[in-house]
Amino acid sequence: MFSGSLGVGIDQLQGQQSHPSQGQQAIPPLSPGPQSKHPSQIAPFQGGYWVCLDGGAGITYALGPLMAESTATPAELKREVARRRSFAIISHPDAGKTTLTEKFLLYGGALNLAGSVTARKNQRATTSDWMELEKQRGISISSTVLQFDYKDCVVNILDTPGHKDFSEDTYRVLTAVDAAVMVVDAGKGIEAQTRKLFEVCRKRGVPIFTFMNKMDRPARPSLELLDDLENVLGIHAFPLNWPLGDGPRFKGVYDREKKQVHLFERTPGGAFKAAVEVSDISDPAVREKLDSDVYDQVTEELELLDGAGADFDLAAVAAGELTPVFFGSAANNFGVQLLLDRFIELAPPPAARTSAGKTIEPESPEFSAFVFKIQANMNPKHRDRVSFVRIVSGKFERDMNVYHTRTGDRVRLSNSMRLFAQDRETVDDAFAGDVAGLVGNHDFLIGDTLSTEKSLSFDEIPRFAPECFAWLNNASTAKFKRFRAGLSQMLKEGVVMEFTPIEAVGAYVPLLGAVGPLQFEVLQHRLQGEYDAETRLEHGSWSLARWLKKKEGETKEDDRPEMSMGVTLVRDSNGYLVALISSEWVLNTFAEKNMDWIVSDSPFPPPFE
Repeated sequence: MFSGSLGVGIDQLQGQQSHPSQGQQAIPPLSPGPQSKHPSQIAPFQGGYWVCLDGGAGITYALGPLMAESTATPAELKREVARRRSFAIISHPDAGKTTLTEKFLLYGGALNLAGSVTARKNQRATTSDWMELEKQRGISISSTVLQFDYKDCVVNILDTPGHKDFSEDTYRVLTAVDAAVMVVDAGKGIEAQTRKLFEVCRKRGVPIFTFMNKMDRPARPSLELLDDLENVLGIHAFPLNWPLGDGPRFKGVYDREKKQVHLFERTPGGAFKAAVEVSDISDPAVREKLDSDVYDQVTEELELLDGAGADFDLAAVAAGELTPVFFGSAANNFGVQLLLDRFIELAPPPAARTSAGKTIEPESPEFSAFVFKIQANMNPKHRDRVSFVRIVSGKFERDMNVYHTRTGDRVRLSNSMRLFAQDRETVDDAFAGDVAGLVGNHDFLIGDTLSTEKSLSFDEIPRFAPECFAWLNNASTAKFKRFRAGLSQMLKEGVVMEFTPIEAVGAYVPLLGAVGPLQFEVLQHRLQGEYDAETRLEHGSWSLARWLKKKEGETKEDDRPEMSMGVTLVRDSNGYLVALISSEWVLNTFAEKNMDWIVSDSPFPPPFE
């Protein structure tokens, strides 16, 4: 019935009576119980129980706080899980991903005025790009979590970086969602980063919805764009609507399901919802709005699509074999609401996850979640750290007690927030599919599991080897504490990875690894802006990192592989042996010399404490 271990004496326990924390009941006076190991008194408070046991010799101890059962009924869990829609927006840089995120918020009622990535400095900034460097560059550097209610659904949007140097952050986010919206620049088609992110979604079985953006600019032929999806990405495409022209002649879209034309009016800077006029394709008003050649081309293409005879298959969408395609212009609000409405109807609710072969259903009464992102200093007013968790099952309730399963510690989740970019509000409860921000100095790491079951552990987070390396020098010895505190926080966020040389001597100069060089620039910018710590980089000559472990038996502290020129041995933050290697040729030579070693291109998972 109860979990925990003896530890708090009665004097300590009663010392807390007169100073209960907010929302916690005062612990009633306790007295030694009978000479037995059975509970002699239970004092409930919000989030758990203090259980008093006789520890022998007339001394009473407390077991607590303990895991309290969820207050949610099976019917409530089923209903709330069915309402959740959690998705990421992915694309190549500059395809319009963040602009589409902003317009979802506009049509979802979360914003009255949408900010644009290309807006002038005296206009409002994009909501999801909150970091100062993001505002300066006009790109997304950090994934952002946004939540709003729409048509009786709770929508969790995760806007991700498009730049390849931040792909690791994007891959982590894709572990926390149930679907993805892939934004494609209609003037360019499928680009390199889009292809990489698509493959990650496919491996994870994430359903993909496609939005052909920037139709208000000259675009490639629409049928060619569909061919791109099938030939380049290898996924079948089914257009649910069709564009009426492109560039200056783009007037709206045709809804193939409802057989309706949606004619749009431009709005100043795309800041307000575009007015919509709905009619049939054969309506004379449609002919008048469209150029004659555009009208003829649209009707011909629609006949070709209808003649293909393919039916829309929702099961194929869920399996990742078919992508629904929408056309529009996020900057001008063309087609955004059509995409949002159909996505809410077609996207799947939260799915089951696995832990050590055990299936965890989202409607399960036991609470479980995993940390997929850590971010500090999101708001200068709040110098704190936020751990973003994806709830996998059960009901989250503020002040609840859970196990931090990596360490075995019990943690009280008392400061939980719903994040809207930088802005925040307290969350009292949440359900599977939701993303919550846990504020505080918890010793959480990316990939950690939180659960009311101590044995549960999700292995969801992908780990990547860095390809760029540099020493980070502190420019001012007087600010070393700030430098160390800032770097420690950046490491916990996963911005970069730290290595310790085997033969480390002299003053502490951290050796860091990153997937791309822009990560180092972000690191230096944030250390300067958030911690007033100026730094200087010295780049290393390596381009590869490989994790090492003996194939047979335990790898001992003094075990070493046979070395090659261009190889340096270091240890990662988990104590694993790592080889930093200068080139592919050197890697091949090194691997041939060490056939009795595992040479892994992915970091080994952190050991349980």
